[in-house]
Amino acid sequence: MSERYKSKVATRGLGRGMRPTGGPIEKPKDGWKTLKRLASYLGREQRMVVVLILVVCVGVAAHVVAPGFQSNAIDAITLGRFDHLPGILGWMITFYGIYGCCMLLQGYITSLLSQKVIQRMRKDLFSRMMRLPISYLDAHSHGDLISRMTNDAENISNVISESLSSLVSGVLTLVGTFAMMTYYSLPLALISCSTVALSLGVISLLTKYMRIYYVKRQVLLGQLNGTVEEYITNIKTVKAYSLEKEVVEQFSTTADHLTRTGIISEAISGSMGPCMNMISNVAFVVVAVFGAYFALEGYITVGVISAFIVYSKQFSRPLNEIAQLYGQIQTAIAGAERIFEVLEEQVEEEDGEVLEGACKGVIEFSHVDFSYVPEKKVISDFSLRVEAGKKIALVGSTGSGKTTIINLLMRFYDADAGSITLDGKEITSLSLKDLRDHIGIVLQDTILFSDTVWNNLSYADATVTKEEMEHAAKISSADHVIAHLSQGYETLLKESGASLSQGERQLLAIGRAFVSKPDILILDEATSSVDTRTEKRIQDAMQELMKNRTSLIIAHRLSTIVDADEIIVMDQGKIVEQGSHASLLAKRGQYYQLYMTQYAGQAI
Repeated sequence: MSERYKSKVATRGLGRGMRPTGGPIEKPKDGWKTLKRLASYLGREQRMVVVLILVVCVGVAAHVVAPGFQSNAIDAITLGRFDHLPGILGWMITFYGIYGCCMLLQGYITSLLSQKVIQRMRKDLFSRMMRLPISYLDAHSHGDLISRMTNDAENISNVISESLSSLVSGVLTLVGTFAMMTYYSLPLALISCSTVALSLGVISLLTKYMRIYYVKRQVLLGQLNGTVEEYITNIKTVKAYSLEKEVVEQFSTTADHLTRTGIISEAISGSMGPCMNMISNVAFVVVAVFGAYFALEGYITVGVISAFIVYSKQFSRPLNEIAQLYGQIQTAIAGAERIFEVLEEQVEEEDGEVLEGACKGVIEFSHVDFSYVPEKKVISDFSLRVEAGKKIALVGSTGSGKTTIINLLMRFYDADAGSITLDGKEITSLSLKDLRDHIGIVLQDTILFSDTVWNNLSYADATVTKEEMEHAAKISSADHVIAHLSQGYETLLKESGASLSQGERQLLAIGRAFVSKPDILILDEATSSVDTRTEKRIQDAMQELMKNRTSLIIAHRLSTIVDADEIIVMDQGKIVEQGSHASLLAKRGQYYQLYMTQYAGQAI
């Protein structure tokens, strides 16, 4: 890996919010709390759970009783009571048949139950993600969040469909089998159970480490998804800097960590079965030896020995199954913990007041402070009043805080200090929906959805008419783009408009803002990706759109804001100059330097 790339990786890490691959959290969390919460999801399907339990109980009862008929059949043969044999065999076949039917039925029920539970869980998770604040989403890898929705949820589904009934039937089988063994011979039953302590000791030893590595594996899997999502999304940048080899090496590093962790976790999980089988075989030998002794002494019959051999297998099999399922269960618990972490995050507070009457669009920032990182202010003592219908431009060097002001107004983030009001009301007291419904925004990073052009343009107003849509498209110059598409407004934009140029995507985004008919318009470098001729058409159209509307414009092209009512020059989160284009040029301050650098080709 090249030194330049190592320095980038060391500084940037693996993505937003991602832990280094060498140090994921390994400490087990509260498994019981997670299981209780999972149980609450199962509780919502109460009827299906009750039916499943009844089916499992009937199946276990049939499975436990059937070996008793086998014992009676052997005793009937040894005693020469062949006339009793057909009836005994008939009952034995009946009970085994009931057991087989119950197994088929519980498999169907658990599959249906798992899908319903995961459907509900995914809905809750997606709903929570949609309500999470931008600050949380910015701080966490998107690939990791997607992994929680897909991989972690699928692991839970698999455990419910494959393991839930096995756990219930396993516990019931243990209880029922022990009861039957006690009924036939208490001494032999106690001897048979002597190996249980050994089984529990092995399970305790192995599971001590299994949970750690299964949690670690899920975290690494989320990191790997985050790496893939980040670089596939930004593949053009990777190719532009010829860093394909280094990116593959970074992916391989993460994948190697995941592989090693997976091997260890699967090795521990895989050793559980053989260990339990060995203990089961020891129990089988113990039953055979002591059973033979008791039969010779006349304490039990040969048929009872036969039944005990079957029961000893039945007694050890649930322990084996539970031990083998433990790895899957731990994976599911680890995944559930990761899902519940998101579900427990604080969502945006949506409740609040609604502006009464028409929105005038008077905006006032008063002594606002804000920082993304504590003790590192991005905005410092920012005060600004924007009168209704005024066109205000924010200019300044990169990192001066222009976009942050917009983020605070939209309440993507909340200010650390000071106040922001709309028509005299604190925006923190307004409902988010009401606040954002009054604001139309065109971001520098154009966002389109994999949907039709019509649905993209009508995203903010689903009730828009055809005439209104065509008018908005015309005045935003988006009609020229739509006219060249194969199916016009019904053209499906795949991969968020990847087949369109950046300028074409931005024209559609501007058209969407026109459709929303906002009271306040925010343009964040809205014309940065269009040519000069298109920019002129957009500027003319925007003059019409901005009539009687409060407008905030972030611009690097100063030619686009020369007619602004007031230009705010920002530097390091503060206002250093403000005034009209002409007055700021006359001052020969920072705005003058920016203007001359951009259009005279020299710094003053």
